[in-house]
Amino acid sequence: MGKQASAWVESPLQMLCAIEAHRAGLLGPATVVVPRAGLRALKATRRELSGLALPEGLELAEPRERMPRSPHAVGDAFSGRVQLRWLVSHPGRIVIVDDGLATLRLLSLLAEGPYKPLLRARAHPGKLRAALGLAAAIRLRASRVSVFTALPVTDELAAAVRAAGVDLVRHDFGWLREQPLSGPGPAERTVVLGTSLVRNGLVHRDRYLSWLMERAAEEPLAYFPHRREDPADVAVIRERPEITVHDAGVPAELTLRGLDPAQRVLSLPSTAITSLRVLLGPRGVAVEAVDVPDDWWTSRAAPDLRSHLTGVAG
Repeated sequence: MGKQASAWVESPLQMLCAIEAHRAGLLGPATVVVPRAGLRALKATRRELSGLALPEGLELAEPRERMPRSPHAVGDAFSGRVQLRWLVSHPGRIVIVDDGLATLRLLSLLAEGPYKPLLRARAHPGKLRAALGLAAAIRLRASRVSVFTALPVTDELAAAVRAAGVDLVRHDFGWLREQPLSGPGPAERTVVLGTSLVRNGLVHRDRYLSWLMERAAEEPLAYFPHRREDPADVAVIRERPEITVHDAGVPAELTLRGLDPAQRVLSLPSTAITSLRVLLGPRGVAVEAVDVPDDWWTSRAAPDLRSHLTGVAG
C-alpha cells in the first residue's frame, strides 16, 4: 500500500473502525485517518480519540473538505464522491470500514456479482447516478477489496462474499477494549440510545416519545441522542427531570464501554446494539433491542426494511 495509507471517514464509528483496521494490520505500517470537515460529531470524536493511546503508525488528521487523492480505506461505499474518486484514482486495494446497515447491503450486492450497482437501499437514482453506481461496482470488483466489520454476517452470506473474491475480516474492537476509561459513565441503571428512525420518517414521533416518557415514569434514564436526531425532539426529552441527556457527540461504543453489570442499554433497532454487545457482553452488561410495535412504523417503512432492521438488532 505504499509508505502511508489514507482512510477517508464521514461518521464517528467509521473513524473508530479505521483505527481498528490499522491496528489489525489491514492498512500497512502507517495510516492517516482523514475526517470529513463540517461534521460536529466527527470533530468531537477526533478530540476524544486523540486523548487515547493511538496505535503506532496512526495519525488522526484535521478534518478536511477534500478526500485524499486515492484513499485506501473508506467508510461509505455508496457515496457518490467516493465512487467518483475510485473511477479516477485506479485503487489497487480498498478497505471498507463502516459498521452501519449499509455494510450488510454492500456485502449482499458484492455477493450477487460484479454488475449490481452500488446504490443505497432506499435510493431512487436517475440514469447518471445509476450508471455511476454500476461503474463503481465494476471498478471495486477489479480491486482487492476487504470489508472490515464487527456486524454479524451469516455463514451463507460470508461464504458468498468470499467466493466473489472479497476478503471479509471480522473484528471485536480489540484496540478500544484496551483503552483506559476517561471518567465515570452514566449513574442511571438504564441507558437509552436515541434513534434516527424518527428523523428518517420511519417511526412516528409521538409513539416514540410517549414510550420514552412512560419509561422515564418508571425509573430514571440516561439518554444518549443519536447524532442525526432532531434537536427539537431532544429538547422535549431534556425537559423531563427523570431523564438525563448526555450530549456526548461521540459513538456509543466509545462513551458506554465502562458500564457495569448492574446497568443495561435499551435501543430501537440499530447496528449499535450489535457493536455494544460485542463490547459490553464480556462485562455482563445487557444490551436489549426494543420491539417496535406495528403502529409505530410509518408508511415509509417497507416490510422488507422493517425485517432487515429488526433482524440486525435481534
